[in-house]
Amino acid sequence: LPISGVLTNFTQPIQMTVDELLEGVRAELAIKIFGDNLDSLKIKADEIAQVLGQVSGAADVQPDQISGTPQLLMKINRQAIARYGINVADVQEVIQAAVGGEIAGQIFEGVKRFDILVRYNESFRSTPEEIGQILVQSHDDIWIPLHELATIEEIVGPRQITRENNQRFITIQCNVNGRDITSFVKDAKKAIAQNVELPTGYYTTWGGQFRLQQEANKRLAIVIPITLLFVFFLLFSSFNSLKNSLLILLNLPLALVGGIVGLWLTGQNLSVPASVGFIALFGIALLNGIVLVTYFNQLVREGYSVEEASMRGACLRLRPVLITALAAALGMIPLLFSSGIGSEVQRPLATVVVGGLITSTILTLLVLPAIYKWFTDAPAKAVISINEEKE
Repeated sequence: LPISGVLTNFTQPIQMTVDELLEGVRAELAIKIFGDNLDSLKIKADEIAQVLGQVSGAADVQPDQISGTPQLLMKINRQAIARYGINVADVQEVIQAAVGGEIAGQIFEGVKRFDILVRYNESFRSTPEEIGQILVQSHDDIWIPLHELATIEEIVGPRQITRENNQRFITIQCNVNGRDITSFVKDAKKAIAQNVELPTGYYTTWGGQFRLQQEANKRLAIVIPITLLFVFFLLFSSFNSLKNSLLILLNLPLALVGGIVGLWLTGQNLSVPASVGFIALFGIALLNGIVLVTYFNQLVREGYSVEEASMRGACLRLRPVLITALAAALGMIPLLFSSGIGSEVQRPLATVVVGGLITSTILTLLVLPAIYKWFTDAPAKAVISINEEKE
């Protein structure tokens, strides 16, 4: 319900704290614009925020409020103080003592100790005109009003000046709703490049969850291939068969399909928790494949033909495979339907695991037996089947 003059904002303390630890802002996405001049930075930050708000999926777009703090600016006239033989430090000391105050001593209350701060009465320092009447003593014992030695004015100055690597910057924070961060950043970069012209020496960087996801993807791009190679080596050393090892690894795309479909059906995007879910899912899928292929090979060694071994093995190993998948899926059900604190991390992981287990279990029991004869080292016609011996 909109109320005139009232701005509302809903917060998630834990999630916002995590975001703040990443980039110093309480939002999923942080765009930092770097440059030398604060006024130019403020203008360009407002332009970027306006363009960003028009990109599909943008929410809670807000640039840093760096200005708006009233300040008292004093500019010392060096020629004037030179005529009276006064240096800058003398003027600063008088201003500090009159306006800020100086510690004249301490008082004690029991074990507590307090400083005694002495400064001018507020009626002598509340306005620039009154401060200008403060007298400054020269080395010749001449008392000069401060307004003859400096200009005093009230200005609206910056609340803060943030720096990174010794460069000034302003942050535009933004949340993303209804789409993944990667595609949003791609569209936002394109819109900013078309509508905002940055001065020479000014540039932007993108951080927050986007930076975290990019870094995680880079690490996963290295870790996952190495892990798969290591798993393949272990499988090959256990089965002594290149074909069997490849057949077991075929379970990975079967599980991948279910995880992707699960994310699509629930309207979630690929994220770091979802990537972790895929890693856990691959382990369970490989386990089911090992169980089936091991039993197929055992039946072939016992005298069954390849066709009979695949059909009989799929039927006899149905219960162990289903129990393994069901136990893992049931453990994820509470996370799948969670809605409390941390659910934004738990749900993508659980969705990937449950969805992948469904497709992996079904397809493993159907696809592996059907193609086993092409991935075994035992010739299909070299072994006489049990049924033929009975005949």
